[in-house]
Amino acid sequence: MGIMPDTWIREQAENHGMIEPYVEAQRREGVISYGVSSYGYDARVSNEFKIFTNVHNAIVDPKEFSDQSFVEKEDDVCIIPPNSFALARTVEYFRIPRDVLVICLGKSTYARCGIIVNVTPLEPEWEGHVTLEFSNTTPLPAKIYANEGVCQFLFLKGEGDCDVSYADRAGKYMKQRGVTLPRL
Repeated sequence: MGIMPDTWIREQAENHGMIEPYVEAQRREGVISYGVSSYGYDARVSNEFKIFTNVHNAIVDPKEFSDQSFVEKEDDVCIIPPNSFALARTVEYFRIPRDVLVICLGKSTYARCGIIVNVTPLEPEWEGHVTLEFSNTTPLPAKIYANEGVCQFLFLKGEGDCDVSYADRAGKYMKQRGVTLPRL
């Protein structure tokens, strides 16, 4: 399994719609960088956020998730309370090829501020907006900037097609749009 370079990412994005909208070169003018890099793609966070709160004493239960666990916000910035958590989504919509698995790593700019970005792997033939999980590990409020880079996706090409893809098994998060909450 090899990691795919910028030439492959560019070809897949431009000719097969793997990333939309696709940004050809890394953008940095006064923002946290985003766009294609040597061996990855730095994605942006949209301006839609779900910030976890304990106002209603809700219990976080992945089998019965309550919308009372968070407050929704649309803005150019999101302030995550100390030792708290927020959900968001990528600006980009992804369509993963059948012979590719995608992993995500948080950008160092946020990691150095104690903000952890978590994303589960994007499986072969999955598509949608990626739901991003942000953890503020600090005892201070932390700021996330919408429409700027937050994480890098790395594309790992398998030695062949898988027998059963995410689309084949009708995965529950297929073609998600917006910030998608846990489903059972």
